[in-house]
Amino acid sequence: RLEEAGHAHTTLDTGGGRAATETPGARWVNVVLGNLKRAISGVYHAIAQGNYARRYLAEAAYRFNRRFRLRQMLPRLATAMMRCKP
Repeated sequence: RLEEAGHAHTTLDTGGGRAATETPGARWVNVVLGNLKRAISGVYHAIAQGNYARRYLAEAAYRFNRRFRLRQMLPRLATAMMRCKP
């Protein structure tokens, strides 16, 4: 499906250890995946039921995209929650 959409899937073998984190872009990928795993296993432990998986992932994306605007985070989250459908 990726090829049909004009994207190519390539793998990158970094080996592991400290050398893996020196690969350009690999550090941020690891940070994002680590944060997502922590959120799912900690707060959202019921994600296995699948009822709210899309909402959990949308929240993680929302927080990640606004991680450097901490003062605005809570008011914007409250506004977004009031505007969304139940």
